[in-house]
Amino acid sequence: MEKFDVAVLGGGPGGYVAAIRAAQLGMKTAIIEKEKLGGICLNWGCIPTKALLKNAEIVHYVKNAEKYGIKISEYTLDFPHSIDRSRDAADSLSKGIAFLMKKNSINHFIGVGSLSSETSIEITNNEKKETIQANKIVLATGGSPRKFPSMKLDGKHIISFKEAMVLERIPEKMIIIGSGPIGVEFAYFYNAYGTEVHLIEMLPIMLPMEDEEISKELTRIFKKAGIQFYPNTMVKNIKLKNDKPQVKVERKGAEEILHGDIALVAVGITGNINDIGLEKIGVTTESGFININEFNQTSIPSIYAIGDVTGPPWLAHVASAQGHVAVDHAAGNVPTPVDYSNIPNCTYCQPQVASIGLTEAIAKEKGFNVKVGRFDFRASGKAVATGDTTGFVKLVFDKEFGELLGAHIIGSEATEMIAELGIAKALETTWDELSETVHAHPTLSEAIMEAALDAKGMSVHQ
Repeated sequence: MEKFDVAVLGGGPGGYVAAIRAAQLGMKTAIIEKEKLGGICLNWGCIPTKALLKNAEIVHYVKNAEKYGIKISEYTLDFPHSIDRSRDAADSLSKGIAFLMKKNSINHFIGVGSLSSETSIEITNNEKKETIQANKIVLATGGSPRKFPSMKLDGKHIISFKEAMVLERIPEKMIIIGSGPIGVEFAYFYNAYGTEVHLIEMLPIMLPMEDEEISKELTRIFKKAGIQFYPNTMVKNIKLKNDKPQVKVERKGAEEILHGDIALVAVGITGNINDIGLEKIGVTTESGFININEFNQTSIPSIYAIGDVTGPPWLAHVASAQGHVAVDHAAGNVPTPVDYSNIPNCTYCQPQVASIGLTEAIAKEKGFNVKVGRFDFRASGKAVATGDTTGFVKLVFDKEFGELLGAHIIGSEATEMIAELGIAKALETTWDELSETVHAHPTLSEAIMEAALDAKGMSVHQ
């Protein structure tokens, strides 16, 4: 039986990062993955969806090229090629992860892993079985789309995000259940390709976890683009009739049926905790996720868990950060735990949405005397020059000390701009530092400086 210092079960953005970190720390490391390295994120989520969304952005520019003095009278949308490009991006990066495993002398086992004891994992690959031992084990088995009996997926007409990425043709009409980041991104993508999109949300606003002003702005933009949005709407069931989904909903006190070619269910994630041996050795779970402490240890100290399997936030960068913490702790170090109050949230439609920290409403609920600064991209020189003037920056400060509590951006490069504000918040930055730091001109990031000035009542350009 082969023995390791650390064995990682799962090769997604949490698992492969944890494995590389363990190898860097001089530990003999194994990683077990039944499919391609990179997990859902690299193969079916983060990376290929961003390739598709870039395609949609290019389509938008082509349709509006005359705005830039370029007349394109005829063009053809090659939808299958768009899908192929996204798959090529995923395949290329997955091969890159495999190279990193070899580079760092990490033993890669292909198969399904299950805990057989506190220090051993049984690996099954077809009919072949083998067991490895490890002093420390990291569980990184990820998550899967949440399923409901009333919304049973068939993989063809009632689908999850996975099937939505490889459709053979553009559907005429798509009904999307759930307006979180996944639902919103696919609504943007298919709308850009000409699909009639109906977006359903049981809560009052789109992107319910975002600041309400941001959500209202995105709703306005989506409606202008022709996306029909149904807030405060409960899906009762989805049924197939003549291979077409019928979505029964309840809204405004009445029931109605929405008809479409495709129904995309995007209503959350559940942890992959089944059939990995948790009950056998006593690893505790709650509400479908593995319980962990600040160092990502489970109820069994030698076993760690990271990523989607530990619950929200279901984000690749959280999984990677947890991987660093878990492995550093397993190596005998005392790492700084992940600061879950300072995690960037990003949605990659256009305009993009990004945020960090507290919304204005939550800051007030927590008892802060809040002061808000805003800056509209319509007043940004760079945004006017590029033609992408939609959106704004909103910063939430504690009025007493000027400390940054939260940041919220909707705009063309919001997901890139949010990093500055993550560092700022981690350093307990105030409106003084943000407003007095010289930002290059012309850049979109000047909007951050201007929003901080606005909070102080000193905005220059609006």
